[in-house]
Amino acid sequence: MDSTATDRFDTGRFEASRFRLASLAYRLLGSAADAEDAVQDAFLHWQAVDRQRIKVPEAWLTKVVTNLCLDRLRSAQARRERTVGAWLPEPLLAGDPMLGPADTVEQRESVSLAVLTLMERLSPHERAVYVLREAFSYSHAEIAEILDITESASQQHLHRARRRIAAARRRGGGEVDPASARRIVEEFLAAASSGRTERLVALLTDDATAITDGAGLAQTLLRYDTPQRVAAVVRAGFKPTPAKRRLAGGTPAIHYALVNGAPAILFVLGDQVLGAVAFDITNGKIATVRGIAAPTRLARLSEAWRQHEPDPPLISQW
Repeated sequence: MDSTATDRFDTGRFEASRFRLASLAYRLLGSAADAEDAVQDAFLHWQAVDRQRIKVPEAWLTKVVTNLCLDRLRSAQARRERTVGAWLPEPLLAGDPMLGPADTVEQRESVSLAVLTLMERLSPHERAVYVLREAFSYSHAEIAEILDITESASQQHLHRARRRIAAARRRGGGEVDPASARRIVEEFLAAASSGRTERLVALLTDDATAITDGAGLAQTLLRYDTPQRVAAVVRAGFKPTPAKRRLAGGTPAIHYALVNGAPAILFVLGDQVLGAVAFDITNGKIATVRGIAAPTRLARLSEAWRQHEPDPPLISQW
């Protein structure tokens, strides 16, 4: 095989792993854009290395991508951005290949907005071990090789990570029947749009919280931690005004969607998603509301929406 044919073959081997590597990187970083950058950096490493010396390309690529992601998590810029509280995971529309694999409850949970947010509390090694084990079923021996740690250290990292992530399972209440989730979100939207604050409070758990980036304008995240405060800010946020329409550039429609496995509503103008509001539901009530409108966080979701066949909007003109 000549060198050109060899390069094509090796590029093909890399491309066969691209979706898996991007999914791994997204879980580790919580950002689709950063995940794509990490995978592209891995491709450059792949091109530069003597590939004939690599016995198991999949294992080698997994190690490279994982460690590139860990380097990003440890970087001064990443620590600064995430520490000051200006960070939420990048939401992805149902069907995005970065959300796979999704065969087991653990795999689906590992990419939920709740777990991606909680993983910010983990050390980089804890985060990596949790993702590699729970989402990709690597053994502790394999994880030890990827991270250059001992098997015992891998087991300890997983134990600590699972203990902290268990909070997401308790708060999120597990998986919700799709029809019930949609009904609850539609009731929420109806109450928010009509100004029925008391109905909003009734739809929320006693410890409900809301987290928002302030329509993409806030320097740090805004948090509200009682049902009454959540209802008040939701009511104010969902009330259309001429100023909000000028900021949006028009009159958006509101669609129901699934984002990272959770029920959500999307504010859509033309083919552009202007904002996403995702919900954690437990025992038939809303436990967490997350509002994301920063354009950099919605670029991939907007691209997926343009290729999506949506149901009729819940509200055609907001």
